[in-house]
Amino acid sequence: MNMMQKSQKVTMICVFLRIDFEHYQNITTMIKNSQDIHVETVENSGNIEGRISKKIVLTPAEMMERASMFNIITLPPGSRIKEHPHIEDAEIYYILEGEAEVTDNDKTAVMRAGDVMFTGNGARHSIANHSGKDVKFLACILRM
Repeated sequence: MNMMQKSQKVTMICVFLRIDFEHYQNITTMIKNSQDIHVETVENSGNIEGRISKKIVLTPAEMMERASMFNIITLPPGSRIKEHPHIEDAEIYYILEGEAEVTDNDKTAVMRAGDVMFTGNGARHSIANHSGKDVKFLACILRM
């Protein structure tokens, strides 16, 4: 692929993702070391049933407010994130470890490491750990 084709491909991706480079002209790259990543535990609160651990990889400010969450979530056995909708945003679950039962509107499925789920446009989803081992997944909420 020549430079012109690469440039056109990058431009198409940026248009698809609605990236406005003028808005980000003063942004530099960021490297965040693991000791700088905050971890919090949430138990029986809101959509959380049981206890989860959230590794807050990037904050909304660090993502220039284009996303409201970029976390690695650990879902211990017996815990779940109850069904909830994504109306003005979208959420991606990417399973890193373990096996989880998910709902996608009215459909139930099992997801394993390497599987991904996208929920947006008013759709509802949930995730539960019915196995005997922790489930780890990347959760990213994109602002639409």
